[in-house]
Amino acid sequence: MTTSADLAIRLRRADFNRALAEADLNAIGPLLALHAVLITGSDSAVISGRKAQLQAWKREFAVAERTVYCRTPESIIASTVEPIAMEYGRWQGVSAGSEHPIASGSYSAKWRQVGGDWVIEAEIYLTLA
Repeated sequence: MTTSADLAIRLRRADFNRALAEADLNAIGPLLALHAVLITGSDSAVISGRKAQLQAWKREFAVAERTVYCRTPESIIASTVEPIAMEYGRWQGVSAGSEHPIASGSYSAKWRQVGGDWVIEAEIYLTLA
């Protein structure tokens, strides 16, 4: 893993966390690949494609007592033969305006470098608490 790829992905993840905290759909779109796939942590629902994910986040942001999610990378491993990387880490969800987690777990995310930017191609979540 090059230090620059590790840092770039960590910065993109920080951008994603900030967008979730601020309910900023416009900031989330550029972080997702066109055909990005997300598998949720509890019921393993599959949300396929950037458009579907943005619609899901829009619904989530509209809930009066919404949950704010944060992902914390623990390791990032880049391929030496392709412009791809895997991120492994922990996630948690807290009620907006609170610091007390209501759910948490582990996740992994596959990133791809496209035109100089890293975008999320796939994420899978596991709810542990």
